[in-house]
Amino acid sequence: MMLDRLGRPLRNLRLSVTDRCNLRCEYCMPEDDYVWLPREDVLHFEETSALVDVFLSLGVDKVRLTGGEPLLRRDVPSLVRLISSKPGLKDLALTTNGVLLADQVDALKAAGLRRVTVSLDTLRRDRFLALTRVDQLAAVHTGIAAAHRVYGRFKIDTVVIRGVNDEEVADLIEYGKSVDAEVRFIEYMDVGGASRWSPERVFSRREILDLLSRRYGSIESIAEPESSAPAERFALPDGTTFGIIASTTEPFCRTCDRSRLTADGMWYLCLYATRGVDLRDPLRRGASMDEIKALIAGAWRDRTDRGAEERLALGDRRAFVPVQDLLRKDPHLEMHTRGG
Repeated sequence: MMLDRLGRPLRNLRLSVTDRCNLRCEYCMPEDDYVWLPREDVLHFEETSALVDVFLSLGVDKVRLTGGEPLLRRDVPSLVRLISSKPGLKDLALTTNGVLLADQVDALKAAGLRRVTVSLDTLRRDRFLALTRVDQLAAVHTGIAAAHRVYGRFKIDTVVIRGVNDEEVADLIEYGKSVDAEVRFIEYMDVGGASRWSPERVFSRREILDLLSRRYGSIESIAEPESSAPAERFALPDGTTFGIIASTTEPFCRTCDRSRLTADGMWYLCLYATRGVDLRDPLRRGASMDEIKALIAGAWRDRTDRGAEERLALGDRRAFVPVQDLLRKDPHLEMHTRGG
């Protein structure tokens, strides 16, 4: 097992397949114009598969495909097929906004995708349009129905923003019941220069639990001592389960085993990191797999990242460089590029 300086294993890899998205969510991509990754820099599926082999050899056993919106990448089931049967891989999942899911979910399942998570922040059409600038809520519902048909139980991720959708927390729990999905509420994080984050907009774990307990009564925490998942799970009195990812107010940096590979091969050891490790260049220069393995292993062994804890220590100050600099100079620092 590959451990960093804080004893955290290299176990979970979030694999971005594109920086493009078909929504413009205000907490992720609120700007009109972005600097996109050059197409020639984006890894071919065979290159991505080769890098996954190296990560698996170092202890990674869980891979999640992300974007941007991963289903915008042409023929994602082919990448799933390349990865899904690799020795040592215990889980292969995908996070999507659901807009294109209905047309692809059967092919994804047939290719070996084991789990799917759909992002959904509101049940109101007008609010969905305001949040995303695209009138596609009906398509998301269709995608969710398809996910339930193919996978049965699945997860829904919801970013909760004060004054925007916090009043829908209980409604989303009820919606999750109706489609057999476990809802995970995510605190609004200060990641990416174009985010419109401010501390006043954070609706905290404590507030989510208080709101739900007023609606449903006593809520029990579900103990999962062996889990390194970012979500703390809870159960309502009727047995309904849900999760909360409290990265902003209660960071879990000390147990974080996640890293992120962008679509063009930049490897980030922390969601909040401002610098990554370029794996594309040595791969395309013909470096051996052992050389790339040594590069990854050395970087992880030196890892001390505690980005969310450092963000919390900043208080009300912003964590990233100004958007006018960031968008033009390094698009890797945006959430939609590094895979959220």
